[in-house]
Amino acid sequence: MVSKAVTLADPDPEVGRTSIPVISVENLVHRYENRTALNGVSFEVRPAELFGLLGPNGSGKTTLFRILSTLMLPTAGRAVILGYDAAQDAAGLRRQIGVVFQAQSVDPKLTAYENLWHQGHLYGLHGAALRKRIAEILARVGLADRAKERVETFSGGMQRRIELAKGLLHHPGVLLLDEPTTGLDPGARRDLWQYLRILRDEEHVSVLVTTHLMEEAERCDRLAILNEGNLVALGTPAELKSEIGGDVVLLDAAQDAALLAEHIRARFHVETAVLGHQVRIERESGHRFVTDVVEAFPGEIQAVSVSKPALEDVFIHRTGHKFWSEGSEEDSEEPILKKKRR
Repeated sequence: MVSKAVTLADPDPEVGRTSIPVISVENLVHRYENRTALNGVSFEVRPAELFGLLGPNGSGKTTLFRILSTLMLPTAGRAVILGYDAAQDAAGLRRQIGVVFQAQSVDPKLTAYENLWHQGHLYGLHGAALRKRIAEILARVGLADRAKERVETFSGGMQRRIELAKGLLHHPGVLLLDEPTTGLDPGARRDLWQYLRILRDEEHVSVLVTTHLMEEAERCDRLAILNEGNLVALGTPAELKSEIGGDVVLLDAAQDAALLAEHIRARFHVETAVLGHQVRIERESGHRFVTDVVEAFPGEIQAVSVSKPALEDVFIHRTGHKFWSEGSEEDSEEPILKKKRR
């Protein structure tokens, strides 16, 4: 059965947002031959929300993005965006969403205006209405004065803004972005996130962005953290970090980290985790605890650090291992997809 679009209810005057989610992911499963890329993932994205999908390579976020953008059918479960089922009514959904992929889609030999003109035709926009919309969107992304210049003359950040303009040209209610800051310098990254906040606050567009960068995830209203196809955490960055008890203490072992962890557990009755050559401990008043543990095992510890919880600590707390590990760059979903196409 084809899902029909729904009209969002009036916003709650207390929060200024509706209670009906614009994206609903329900028990989504996807398998590649004998490998499960998504294992029953569920979450919702609220209206006018900047929502992040955070995960290392191979976590399932690329597969999830392709399902949401109607490029792939799930093995089980479903994803509904603005009332359209991504699998059952892909054509209807594509008219309602904007998508910006990680790979560049602009034609560098065309001008900024020409790129948007051809994009507008794909959505049935023509004539004066299209010209007006192109002028509006180029002004929005700060490129109105470069409209007649070839995109190949633009910086990486400016080209990314043209990508963003293409995704927004037809007034979508939801914008999906896959690793949008790949290849950008720090200044261009800041600019892009500023545009995303403007979209959320001034045009009330719901934005879903995939990222593997912790500093970008911190800028999201809420996060879904994925690991090996599973949803391991969901909430605001502040909520997620608050679940860590006190400070995070890292101890560099002089020799055997597992043995050091065992000694600390026996002496201080605390939970420890071994991460390579380090012992990790969550502890209130970590600076005081460090003094005690170094005095207790002076020859077994080479270095210590104490910090407030970060999102990587949430990931370690939920999974038992670091966000990045050896081989994680190769263990992405993309090689598997390439094998299936051969």
